Amino acid sequence: MSMASRLRDGFGPFSEVRRLQNSMDRLFGQRPLAAAAGFPAVNLWTGADSVAITAELPGVDPADVELSVKDDVLTLRGSRRASTDDTEAAWHRRERSCGQFQRLVQLPFRVDPERVEARFADGVLEVDLKRPEADKPRRIEIRH
Repeated sequence: MSMASRLRDGFGPFSEVRRLQNSMDRLFGQRPLAAAAGFPAVNLWTGADSVAITAELPGVDPADVELSVKDDVLTLRGSRRASTDDTEAAWHRRERSCGQFQRLVQLPFRVDPERVEARFADGVLEVDLKRPEADKPRRIEIRH
């Protein structure tokens, strides 16, 4: 096994440190680092002519969210402000991160950027993306 394949498969010099950190996080009730990388959590489902996505963004102001779409990739970026500005506070637990975030979502097909609708309510972003007419599958009649 080559050194590159060992590093790729998690046998690198820091893999034990990561495993120890994740074990300590679980022991003290914190999320492992790998779980934090998936913010915001998204759901994606498709219909015949569209794809729908929801993203959970608790504590995020809709004005701090930016959406863009190109071909078959939706980019969701934004920021979540800190819940308190008190620099004297002694945190005992802080599981909700703050700061910049970005999430790229691979879509199952290209979408029409002119036919995207987004709504934000109760900390949930809902995005509806329509498939271009030219890309929709067409039934072909078989003559006999």
